[in-house]
Amino acid sequence: MKKLFLLFCFICFSFNSSLANEVKNLSADEALKILKEGNLRFQNMKEKHPDQTKERRKELQNMQHPFAVVITCSDSRVPPSLIFDQGLGDIFEIRNAGNVLDNHVIGSVEYAVVHLGVKLVIVMGHENCGAVTATLNDVHESKFISSLINSIEPALKMYDENSNEDKLTSTVKNNALYVANNLIKSDKILNDYIKNKGLKILPAYYHLDSGKVEFLK
Repeated sequence: MKKLFLLFCFICFSFNSSLANEVKNLSADEALKILKEGNLRFQNMKEKHPDQTKERRKELQNMQHPFAVVITCSDSRVPPSLIFDQGLGDIFEIRNAGNVLDNHVIGSVEYAVVHLGVKLVIVMGHENCGAVTATLNDVHESKFISSLINSIEPALKMYDENSNEDKLTSTVKNNALYVANNLIKSDKILNDYIKNKGLKILPAYYHLDSGKVEFLK
């Protein structure tokens, strides 16, 4: 019993010590540069496929230090690690239909920022998003589908009739902007990291045909 108690104390001490020391990681600008370079390689079919070796798997057995968070859609055509030409342990991916925001998503971002030292969060919508299309068509097949539609509807209301883009494209982009802005507004921890610790949260749009990621601000 005494050994178990000492083990528990050691675990608690180690956990608290890790919180006291901020995890070293790439700056937001450094991380963004790597993602942009990787996406350019992806567009031009010149991928390097980094960090996909047996040695990398072994290295990641007991730790992880991803340098970016990407919140994006569950769509099978939008895999962040491929789009940005990264490998195991590089990107902390958070995916759901329509890349909508909820408490689980916010908590996941907090974890990556606070405990893994990530300084860059990308919210990425994509061309021909099915969840946004369902929102435009007011589809409510079940209460669960409705929850997604309800989360995307604020972006639909942001549509400018004078826009040069079609309504679907504009709403996908507005949804990425909406989620990024609300992630900042709704979470005091993330807001503090933006103001004091160099965190950046950026919206983006992925073009299916070209493979290009367009950053929206």
